[in-house]
Amino acid sequence: MTSDSQTILIAVILIAAVAIVIVVAAARRRRSEGHRGRFEPEYDRAVETTGDRRHAEAELSERERRREKLDIHPLSDTQRDRYVAAWKATQGQFVDDPRGALAKADSLLHEVMDARGYPTGDFDRQAADLSVDYASVIDDYRRAHAVAANSSKASTEDLRSAMVIYRSLFDRLVAERAPRETVTQSS
Repeated sequence: MTSDSQTILIAVILIAAVAIVIVVAAARRRRSEGHRGRFEPEYDRAVETTGDRRHAEAELSERERRREKLDIHPLSDTQRDRYVAAWKATQGQFVDDPRGALAKADSLLHEVMDARGYPTGDFDRQAADLSVDYASVIDDYRRAHAVAANSSKASTEDLRSAMVIYRSLFDRLVAERAPRETVTQSS
């Protein structure tokens, strides 16, 4: 092999290596942008919590895989009506007993999540699972849950804010409708 041939071969190998690096970097950037767009503030929280973008993205990908394995489904019309009526009663209780109303709202959210198919045991896991579908409200939900967990030390305004946040998540959870069955008539 001549020195010109070797030079050309080395140049081709270097160009191929640079092209591979560019393609890999572009794929990582697209994946990062996809996670950031899908998880919005939850992406930043995951990066802050893990201290590393790659670890955060791996965690968010794991959440997506875990969520795909869950049997999440809409509420039936009967369930939805029952939960909406229970929410109205809970909200009406707030004036006379804000702490009790917030505790009831927390319990009611867990019931709705369970009825939809979300795991409700461990709060951190629950919030992570919900973040796949409701990323824009999960940070607020965490704050509201902290207020509910320490309601004896919370001001009435903190309780009211937590109740509003719970209502926002509640509305999203009950809004999705189950497909209606079509009845065919025989002739």
